Amino acid sequence: MTACPNLFAGLPAQADEEIFETLLARPGLRVERILSAGQASPPGFWYDQDGDEWVAVLQGSAELRFADEPAPRLLAAGDHLLIPAHRRHRVERTANPTIWLAVHCAPR
Repeated sequence: MTACPNLFAGLPAQADEEIFETLLARPGLRVERILSAGQASPPGFWYDQDGDEWVAVLQGSAELRFADEPAPRLLAAGDHLLIPAHRRHRVERTANPTIWLAVHCAPR
């Protein structure tokens, strides 16, 4: 019997940059595990993606800021949300470690 991969296995003890690992890729779909270790988006930088992104925090916490909202949203373990295409957002902070599961969908 083949062992099943574990989302919490194989994590480095220290990471200077976020680590993105593609778990599944199909036309129009990408699932990835993201490991954050206290990183945040650079000052003034905003993500503006062509497709929708669904994110879930599996471990740790993060603050996401949306350009059209006055305050950041705190995400704790178990929290998830859908970020529609072209909704400008940034990561204000992450706990060390924070493990995300992200699903990227092609534009509709």
